[in-house]
This record gives sequence, structure tokens and C-alpha cells, in this order.
Amino acid sequence: MRTQKVATNVRRSQIAAAALEVVASRGWQGLTIAAIAAKIGLVPSALYRHFQSKDQIIDAILGLVREQLLGNVRLAVGETPDPVARLQRLLQLHLRFILDHPGVLRVVFSEAIMGGSPARRAQVYELVQAYLREVAELVRRGQSQGAIRPDLVPEAAAVAFLGLLQPAVILWHLSGGEFAAAAAMEQAWQIFTAGLTRKPEQPKGGQP
Repeated sequence: MRTQKVATNVRRSQIAAAALEVVASRGWQGLTIAAIAAKIGLVPSALYRHFQSKDQIIDAILGLVREQLLGNVRLAVGETPDPVARLQRLLQLHLRFILDHPGVLRVVFSEAIMGGSPARRAQVYELVQAYLREVAELVRRGQSQGAIRPDLVPEAAAVAFLGLLQPAVILWHLSGGEFAAAAAMEQAWQIFTAGLTRKPEQPKGGQP
């Protein structure tokens, strides 16, 4: 039976998603054209109609991660007008993405990325920076609405925001899924939001 014809952009996205699943189950070394093709029911030669090399597939994986992360920002913004609630929802969406796609951790923190070419590291760095810029903008909007304390540096708050998630997902990954990442993240969020919204301390003597 012939495989149903799929639009090129859809097929490329399917291949990238399948590659991410292969990394999750087999590790970076298990990412082969044959394994990716088998995951989506294609012959290996069919993948070469869309990607000329495994490097191009890795680029597509990183593009998929970027699209998902930035798409989550838009989703959080569309769900609620409250600036702090938007950040909390974004954190939840980010965690769900990682738990649903554990291959993301293996890709971003792999030796192929961390110890690979400067161009590849720069690509991942820009991906993270793009996400941090969006988070910083959410903080900035919250400050303009009076919901977030005005003395915070939005870019620093964005890095701290990302730091709420990373330890929890790493522990979850190391424990084989036993560590309660969602509960740990929510507890960290309570600490973070207390500092995010509390009023700045006044100088001694009561002077503004």
C-alpha cells in the first residue's frame, strides 16, 4: 500500500518530530535516517527528498523547539490578560512541552551541541535568547500595568524565570520520570512570584 502523499512543510515537521522521539528513546547516537524513517513509516530514501543530511534534520529539530516555545508565549498571552498569570501559564506550558518531548533535553544538552561547532552552539544560544526576550517583554508589560514591581530588570527576571524549570526537569530526567517536576516547579513559582510582585523596599528613614 502506498504511503499517503503529504504536503512538504507538513512532512518536514513530521520528520523533525519523529527525530525528536528517536533521540528521546535511543539517545543522540541512535539518531539515524533509518530510525527516523521507521518512526513515521517511510523508507529512508524518502527522507532525502526533504533533508539532504542529518545536520539539516537537527536544524529542523531546533526549529521545532523554537516554534513550540515561542508559540507557547502567544498561547499564554491569549489565555489571560493578567501579566502574572501569563507567566505562570507559560511556565506550565513549557514544562508540559518538556515532559511530552523528553528528547529536547538530550538535544540541547548533548555533546553534539555543547561541544560541537561554534555555529551550532550559537544557533541554540539564539533560540534560548529569543525565548528570554519574549519572557522579558511579558515582565515589562506587567511592570507597565503595575502588576510587577518596577525595580526589577526584565532581562534578569526572565533568566530567573527559566531557572525555575531547569532543575526540576533535569531531576525528572535523571530519576526516569519519578521526580515530581510539576509539584517542584509550582513550589518554585510561589517563591518567584512573591519576589516578582512585592513592593520594593523603601530606604531607611522613609525617604522615597
